[in-house]
Amino acid sequence: MTALQVQDISFAYGARQALQQVSLTLSSGTFAALLGPNGAGKSTLIALLTRLYDLQQGDIHIFGHSLREAPNRALAQLGVVFQQSTLDLDLSVQQNLAYHAALHGLSKREAQARIDEELQRQDLGERRHEKIRTLNGGHRRRVEVARALLHRPRLLLLDEPSAGLDPASRLALNRHVRQLCREHDLTAVWTTHLLDEVDQDDDLLILNRSRLVAQGTAHSLRQHDEIDLAATFARLAGSELSP
Repeated sequence: MTALQVQDISFAYGARQALQQVSLTLSSGTFAALLGPNGAGKSTLIALLTRLYDLQQGDIHIFGHSLREAPNRALAQLGVVFQQSTLDLDLSVQQNLAYHAALHGLSKREAQARIDEELQRQDLGERRHEKIRTLNGGHRRRVEVARALLHRPRLLLLDEPSAGLDPASRLALNRHVRQLCREHDLTAVWTTHLLDEVDQDDDLLILNRSRLVAQGTAHSLRQHDEIDLAATFARLAGSELSP
C-alpha cells in the first residue's frame, strides 16, 4: 500500500524557490531518511506535509487521501514530531497526553487506554506523573513520539527529532522508531543530517537546491568508486553528512 505520494509540488517564498517539482512515493511500513544540506528544502517539505503551509502547486496524498481535496482525512493518518518541542513544561506527561487526546476528540476512557498503551510502549509508565521540565531530552522526545501516536496514525513525520540529544539518546530514539515501523507497519519519515542515523537499507530521500535529486537505498544509489554513504551523499548533494 502507498503511504505517501508527493506529486509535482513546488513552493516559493516570494522570489525564492524552496521546492521545485518534487515527486516521491513511500510504501507502507517504510523507514525513510530525508537528507539534504541546509537550505535544501527539507523544512519546507515537512511544513507542506503537515499543512502548516498551503500547497502552491501539485498535491500530496497520505494513504490515498488528498491534502487538497480531503485535508481532514489526510491529516488524520499523520503523526508529527517537530524539531522544536511543543510540550507544556509545567504539565505532567499524563496531562500533556490527555490534552492532545482531547484535541482529537477521544473520550476520556479511550484516551486513558491509549495513553497507558503508548506509555508502556515508550517505557515511560513510571514517569506519567512527572512534569516535562524534570525529564531529560531523550525522555521528552519519547513523550512527543507517544503523543504523536495517540490517535493511531499510519504515517509518522519526525523533523530532526534527535536535535539536542546526546549520542546514546539519539541512537535509542532512532532504534525505537525503527522498531515501531517493523512491528506496527508504521511508515516513518526521519529528517536528519547525521550519518549514524541512517542505515544502508533505508529508503533515502535526498534534497538539494530545492529538488529531489535521488530516492532509493544507499546500496542502489552508490557508484562503484564510493565506499560509504557519505561519499554518495556528497556526490548527490554537493556537501557532506556529519559523522
